[in-house]
Amino acid sequence: MSQGLIPATILTGFLGSGKTTLLKRVLSESHGQKIAVIENEFGSENIDNDILVQDSREEIIQLNNGCVCCSIREDLRTTLSELAEKKRKGDLDFDRVVIETTGLADPGPVAQTFFMDDEIAEVYLLDSILTLVDAKHADGQLDTRQEARRQVGFADQIFISKTDLVAEGEVQALVHRLKHMNPRAPQRQVHFGEVPIAEVFDLRGFNLNAKLDIDPEFLKPDGGHEHHDDDDDHEHGEHCDHPHHHHHDDDVKSFVFHADRPLNPAKLEDFLGAIVQVYGPKMLRYKGVLHMQGSERKVIFQGVHQLMGSDLGPKWAPGEKKASKMVFIGIDLPRDILLQGLEQCVS
Repeated sequence: MSQGLIPATILTGFLGSGKTTLLKRVLSESHGQKIAVIENEFGSENIDNDILVQDSREEIIQLNNGCVCCSIREDLRTTLSELAEKKRKGDLDFDRVVIETTGLADPGPVAQTFFMDDEIAEVYLLDSILTLVDAKHADGQLDTRQEARRQVGFADQIFISKTDLVAEGEVQALVHRLKHMNPRAPQRQVHFGEVPIAEVFDLRGFNLNAKLDIDPEFLKPDGGHEHHDDDDDHEHGEHCDHPHHHHHDDDVKSFVFHADRPLNPAKLEDFLGAIVQVYGPKMLRYKGVLHMQGSERKVIFQGVHQLMGSDLGPKWAPGEKKASKMVFIGIDLPRDILLQGLEQCVS
């Protein structure tokens, strides 16, 4: 962790997916951490009164175990600034922040707050976006609600809840579907919010140097799972026993770009700059490890919507194959234009 920065976690997921259950579990576990919870709305789904100490009309409420909870009356930025100020003055003590978004929220603007605002960026470090998916209702929600699909696209880690309520085949079909939408987020099945704290915090999903975890199947140049997106003539018959989801033509999709030859830095910067100008709002998350011309070190880049950043990573190890791989997750992104444009950046 960077010295002094307060780590922040964004918890998202559709109504009823178990966000509050997970939060209560995290808050009541004795892990010795003081957590400030920011709730995007105090509504019917808020943290139950039995773990709150109701002592004032103030918007910040102390929890029994020393954690604090506050609702957002204004924008997130204001709330984060106020919390940081109270911590500085010694009025409040907390080690990290969890932001629970409403079931309908798009996590994008919440994530962007941590990058766009210098004052926030100097105090907080965005650790990761966690998305809860309710196995029982996921297909319907993903079919009908773009917010649910966006939440999956943004995730650094996906927790699938309520798997005990559906057949194993349905769970596997859901896992497969989510992987198409977001191959870089590991998935884990959770029961009643019982998740070890180590799998919730300090995941470093937004750390540029964190390794790019993608299912290796996705990284086969001819596509592992990938080819299922394109060959429409390859519809599975009813007798097919593995659950593919051709009937789900989700608008949130991912694709991976590979190049063995080095990329030209100036061309790449121009191309990506132009792409985010046009498609930024539809680009949810993108991330890559790049082999750049003239650099002995890996270049690691990632972005959210229009905001992107890059960092020099470690040196290529002796004997390591130098290659670039990027994953793009977005809404109806023009895969062909992006892949062709990136090909033009290869030197």
